[in-house]
Amino acid sequence: MNDAPPGRRPAAPPLYGATMWRQVQHLLLNLPLGVGAFVFTVVTLAAGLGLSITVIGMPLLAGGLAGCRALGSLARRRARTGLGLDLPDPGPVVVSRPGRAGWVIAVLTDWLNWRCALYAFLLLPWGVLSFALTLVLLIVGWPVLPWAMRFLGTVDGMLIGSLLAPGALTERVKELEEDRGAVVDTAAADLRRIERDLHDGAQARLVALAMDLGLAKEKLADSVEDSDAEGVQAAAKMVGAAHGEVKLALQELRDLARGIHPAVLTDRGLDAALSAVAARCTVPGGVRVNVDLSRPDGTVQRPDSAVEGIAYFTVSELLTNISKHSGARTASVEAWRAGDRLMVVVQDDGTGGAAAYPGSGLAGLGERVGAVDGVFVVDSPPGGPTEVTVELPWRTRSR
Repeated sequence: MNDAPPGRRPAAPPLYGATMWRQVQHLLLNLPLGVGAFVFTVVTLAAGLGLSITVIGMPLLAGGLAGCRALGSLARRRARTGLGLDLPDPGPVVVSRPGRAGWVIAVLTDWLNWRCALYAFLLLPWGVLSFALTLVLLIVGWPVLPWAMRFLGTVDGMLIGSLLAPGALTERVKELEEDRGAVVDTAAADLRRIERDLHDGAQARLVALAMDLGLAKEKLADSVEDSDAEGVQAAAKMVGAAHGEVKLALQELRDLARGIHPAVLTDRGLDAALSAVAARCTVPGGVRVNVDLSRPDGTVQRPDSAVEGIAYFTVSELLTNISKHSGARTASVEAWRAGDRLMVVVQDDGTGGAAAYPGSGLAGLGERVGAVDGVFVVDSPPGGPTEVTVELPWRTRSR
């Protein structure tokens, strides 16, 4: 609301206010910090390069670069406080090899560390210039001091932003490293689940089956030798029970194979696979499925098999959650192609309140989708309905 009297503009922020004095303080501190940063960088990098043929040279050089990275962090904090710049902090150095040697290699190959070292070199001459100009203006340049501080602060911010802000490539590498970690964790969890299912399910049944068949064989042999009709009947019953165990073991193996990668998805595509998984959902009113993967010219092309698999397992997990937790009566699954993206939407009329909190099943699905540059959005207000939107890159199917 404008509370100024009619015909008069609202008062502008004071030229000699707190913002200007923060800029003054920032620019005056450039000189002492520049001297310290220059001395540290020259000494550590020169010593590291000079001793590079020895065992301490590379670790010393890496230590110097790590110190320059710390100076860069200090410069970004100063820029946020003194210049009002919003500069994101980069993530930590990604160490892909174990041990001290892995850390040294990671530090030496991180491009941001070298940019921080360059900033430490340039801060000294810039610090001398900005300190001198600011000091002179404080003494004799009061009529132009606010504008001069804005100009010098802008130049300082450009120097910091160009050298110390994390680049798009750096952020992309960090994102890919996080996605790779999520994929590895998911794959490890799937392998543990498969091992557990085999050990506790089909394997246990097959062991029991072998024991039952062994007992039936002995019983049958003894009964035939003794002409014992009742023994033969008992052996026949044992064989019949073993046959039933065989059927159960085969069904468990089929379910396990379908959990790894369903044959219907490979043979007939996403439409048939989603219809099959929807048919197994126990929602009372059933699940409506609508899949349209046609292009604008009417031709149908399947996405990459990895994308198909992620879409299938995401829908499968979501429908399982709906059956167990939502209390829904009906649900629907829609999938369609939108340009170079595969869109999937799963809805239900349940009680709502679903959230992808850390460690939850929905968070795991989000990580799996994000690993291929996908988007996973949950909209589930208390009382429902719930809608989960999945957006995946189409990616042309490999031949």
